[in-house]
Amino acid sequence: MSGWALGTSAAAVGAALPVIQASAAAGGATGYATGNGGTTGGAGGQTVRATTGTAIHAALCGRAGSSTPITIEVEGTINHGNTGKVSGPSCNTAAGVIELKQISNVTIIGVGNGAVFDQLGIHIRDSSNIIIQNVTVRNVKKSGSPTSNGGDAIGMESTVRNVWVDHVTLEASGGESEGFDGLFDMKDDTQYVTLSYSTLRNSGRGGLIGSSESDRSNGFITFHHNLYENIDSRTPLLRGGIAHIYNNSYVNLHESGINSRAGARAKVENNYFKDSKDVLGTFYTSEAGYWQVAGNIFDNVTWSAPGSDNAPAGPNPQSNTTVSVPYSYSLDGASCVPDIVRQTAGADKGLRVSNGSCSPQTPTPTATPTPTPTVTPSPGGTNLSIGAGSDGSSKADGTSYGNVRDGNLSTYWSPAGSTGDISIKWSSARTVSRVVIREASGSAGGIGAWQLVNGTTGAVLKSGSGAGTITFTATSLSKITFKITGSTGAPKVAEFETYAG
Repeated sequence: MSGWALGTSAAAVGAALPVIQASAAAGGATGYATGNGGTTGGAGGQTVRATTGTAIHAALCGRAGSSTPITIEVEGTINHGNTGKVSGPSCNTAAGVIELKQISNVTIIGVGNGAVFDQLGIHIRDSSNIIIQNVTVRNVKKSGSPTSNGGDAIGMESTVRNVWVDHVTLEASGGESEGFDGLFDMKDDTQYVTLSYSTLRNSGRGGLIGSSESDRSNGFITFHHNLYENIDSRTPLLRGGIAHIYNNSYVNLHESGINSRAGARAKVENNYFKDSKDVLGTFYTSEAGYWQVAGNIFDNVTWSAPGSDNAPAGPNPQSNTTVSVPYSYSLDGASCVPDIVRQTAGADKGLRVSNGSCSPQTPTPTATPTPTPTVTPSPGGTNLSIGAGSDGSSKADGTSYGNVRDGNLSTYWSPAGSTGDISIKWSSARTVSRVVIREASGSAGGIGAWQLVNGTTGAVLKSGSGAGTITFTATSLSKITFKITGSTGAPKVAEFETYAG
């Protein structure tokens, strides 16, 4: 990668900013993601907290169906060591990648001290109505070790509709020769996508729309208020389809930038290009693409001479097509784009946006359900756990499985680490429709993501986060397991109560 060097300006921006609690889909989707019925993600569904990749998968698999709305709040570092495959009728997951496959109506949002997907990509396939917000995805590799998602930070393929990716940071540490691929790729019939207020940096490839000259089934993509910094090419590469590209800041593009080819049409307006080469045109192919330009600023941009496989738009870019955009939007003046993008783009920026007049605004948080269920003082009925058997995994020293079924809140079971299983079992089947998980005194809030599993069949009855009352469809079983997949410190379960109704 000639000329590739680690950028510094974006990394330093916002280092002193306070971390605030993000609110799922604050402000609502923008651009082409508002078309085709709109993009709302998990709005109206359950909200759960996850601190591991396995817990994210468990939340997807624990839904009533593959289209049941859910918002997954993520905090901490998600990596290969804590991302396993989870099975269930409402999901299709895999280890070593966050798999959003054959599902819909999901929001994944970073909260608290932030969410980092470290060497672990997010793969969206055969899915619709997805929101990814306020997360960092870094150093995803397609070669070397470990590998994930074909080397793409976020990749979409195979009949994907309505995705809004907002306030994310996507970064690598080199190009293809170092094992990395694209930061934001769309192919094989992906449509109605918006990438907004995000930072893409330190990569050979920013992203593509269409995997080959024949893959022209993608389009209706909006890119606005993003920072592309220290990237060789593909910001983006567009094969066929339509893209709207406005109010983005481009710094240190080494080989080429917006590459419209194979009949693609791009509306490119009020962007700021600085210290870069060949920032707009058709490159590396004889199959031409087209562009409509207005209001852009080219600051220290160099242009190559035209050739058989290269048609730079500069040094004096002119429109060669027109693109009609079907939604309303506000344009910041190009001269202020570097400053407003610096203040708003990327994860952990408080989801700030421009007010359309070059000033950052913090959106009013959207109220979301608490991810921690309320503990019911007395659920009523007979606690079927009293006198039953118990077992589990990852038992810590000095605790007993029997402590969760003795009716005594002063005793507890705790796993050896932050995850583990505890089960209640009977010699013959019982019908159970409600569970109450009570934490030991002084440990409230320690339990994070969990699954409730039918120990007889392995089916996931429910998933969520935090202790409290869990209700589900009445089920006949001889063993029920509370599987803790994420927690803060060592969780302590004082009582695992089971009830018929």
